[in-house]
Amino acid sequence: MKICKFGGTSLATAGGVAKVCNVVLGDHERRVVVVSAPGKRTPDDRKVTDMLIACAEARLAGKPGRAEIEAVIERFAGIQRGLNLPDSLTDGIRKDLAARMEGDIGHKGRFLDRMKAAGEDNCARLVTAELCRRGADARYLSPREGGLLLSDEYGNAQILPESYSNLAALREAEWITVFPGFFGYTRDGAVVTFPRGGSDITGAILAAAVGAEVYENFTDVDSVCAIDPDLAPDVKPIPELSYREMRELSYAGFNVLHEEAIVPTVRAGIPICVKNTASPEGLGTMIVPERKHATGDVVGIAYNIGFCTISMSKYLMNREIGFGRRLLQIIEDEGLSFEHMPSGIDTLSVVLREADLDEATEKRVLERIRAELGCSDAEIKRGLALVMIAGERMRHRIGTAATATRALADANVNIEMLDQGASEISMMFGVKQEDAPRAVRALYDAFFGRL
Repeated sequence: MKICKFGGTSLATAGGVAKVCNVVLGDHERRVVVVSAPGKRTPDDRKVTDMLIACAEARLAGKPGRAEIEAVIERFAGIQRGLNLPDSLTDGIRKDLAARMEGDIGHKGRFLDRMKAAGEDNCARLVTAELCRRGADARYLSPREGGLLLSDEYGNAQILPESYSNLAALREAEWITVFPGFFGYTRDGAVVTFPRGGSDITGAILAAAVGAEVYENFTDVDSVCAIDPDLAPDVKPIPELSYREMRELSYAGFNVLHEEAIVPTVRAGIPICVKNTASPEGLGTMIVPERKHATGDVVGIAYNIGFCTISMSKYLMNREIGFGRRLLQIIEDEGLSFEHMPSGIDTLSVVLREADLDEATEKRVLERIRAELGCSDAEIKRGLALVMIAGERMRHRIGTAATATRALADANVNIEMLDQGASEISMMFGVKQEDAPRAVRALYDAFFGRL
C-alpha cells in the first residue's frame, strides 16, 4: 500500500488534476491520496491558500470580502469546467465558502484556520469527483471522520497520539480514499491547521498510521537536488538521502518536503520517495533511515532567510550559574521560540525567526536582558540568512569547515555566525540575506565542482 501526496503546483489547473488522476490510477497500490490546495498556475499567480487568507483578512477588517471570495470560487470553477465536471461542484464550493466567511471571528486564529482549510478540503472533493468520473471507486474522507485529531495551536498544530489508531482503519478500505491535507480537528471539533506546507505532514501521518510500504510525495521536480535548481542550471540530483539529512536540509530551505513531515515516517521506518507528477515513472529521490550509497561527504546545501540574532556579552558569563536559564525564561515570557544559541566564553547569541520579533517585543526583550542579566552590551541584528551544508559522512572527513569557510571568503561573503550540531551531520553559517545565494553557489563549487 502506498500513500501518495500531491502538491499545489500539481493541482493548480484542470490539466494538472487530470495528470494527478492518471498517476493514482496507474498503480493499484496507491489507495490513499492526499491533496494540497491549488497552487500557482504561473510565476506571478497566487496560491489558493493566500487567496483564502485575503478573504479572512477582509472579513476581520469588517469588509464583506465579496471580490476575494469570488476570485477563489472562480479558481475552482476553472478546474471544474476544464474537467467537464458538473456545475453542482462549484455550487457546493460557493456554499462552503459562504458558510466559512459567516463564521464567528471572535478568535482570529480559529477563524483563519477555518478559512485556510477550505483550499485542501474543496480540492479533495474535486479530485474525488474526477476519479469517480473515470470509473474509479474513490471516496472523499474528511479529517474529522477519519479521526485526525490535532492540538489547538492554530496555524501550528501538532498531532495527538490517538490519531494513529483512528487512521489505521484506512488500510482496510478497498477503495481509493482522497484525504485533504494541511488540517485536522481539535477534540472540541474546531478546524486547526499545520504550518504552511503542512499537507506533507498529513501524508506522513497517514503513511505511519497504515504502515505503508512507501510515502510518495509528488511535486514539480524530478528529484531533490544538491542545491535549489533556480540558483544554477545542471545542478546534481540526489538519488538517496537519509532522514536526518533531509530534515536538516528541509529546515534550511529545501522546499520539496516540509521539515516536520520527516518525524512520523522516521518513527514508523517508512521510506519517502520524492517524485515528479509529470514523470511518475522516474526514480526520484528516496529518503531512507540509513543511506546505502554513501557517495560524497556533503550531499546538499540549502539556505533560509528571515532570521535575526539577539547578541549579548558580559565578562565571566560562563561562571554565572543560571545565566542561560534566565535568558531563555525571558524568551519564553515573550512567547518566542529560539532556533539556535551559539555561545562563547563571555558572549551568547540567540537566533530567532525575524517575523516573531516585532518592534515592541524587541524593545522589551533588550530592556529585560540589560536589567535582569546585567548585559549592557546587547543588540539585535536583523536580515540574517542561515546557510547549511549537510551530509552523514561529514563527521568522518577532516577539513570540511576549512573548505567551506575558504569558499565563502573567496566569494567575499562574511560569516556572521557559525554553528555545528552535536551529531556533526550539518554545519550552519549565518550570513546577510543578500549574500545567501552567492554563498550557496560558492559552497556548491567547493564541494561538487564548478557550476
